Amino acid sequence: MSQELYTVEQAAERLKLHGKTVLRAIREERLRATRVGKSYRILKGDLDAFAGVPAQTTSRASDPWITTIVDIPEVRPELAQKWARTVTSTLNARPPGPPLRADVIYDPDRNHLKIMVVGPPADVVDLMSLIRAWLGQLQL
Repeated sequence: MSQELYTVEQAAERLKLHGKTVLRAIREERLRATRVGKSYRILKGDLDAFAGVPAQTTSRASDPWITTIVDIPEVRPELAQKWARTVTSTLNARPPGPPLRADVIYDPDRNHLKIMVVGPPADVVDLMSLIRAWLGQLQL
């Protein structure tokens, strides 16, 4: 994730402080900064945190979420384990963003597999498309 970088002078102007005050905050480790040669660079997020600006979140509590369940009958235990590994690997390979949850539940007595997916609509649709493709491969 890319963030804007500020010089000490830019940060001072943004905070309406003197440049020496910003430097003192950096030296006292109250403001995070990275030294580049003889100067400092400050990430926008660190400057906002120092100024007390609330952090922006990628999803709000009011954003819609989808819950969906995929029922797959007649699944052998080995295949159920493969599904669990594949779904987990897919979730772990996602770039950072809104949370997406998928639970793989297997009932060995009935040879029945359920995949429950919860998350933002676009992410759920993407994962469901993958599951659809994997189901198509099983039927070959």
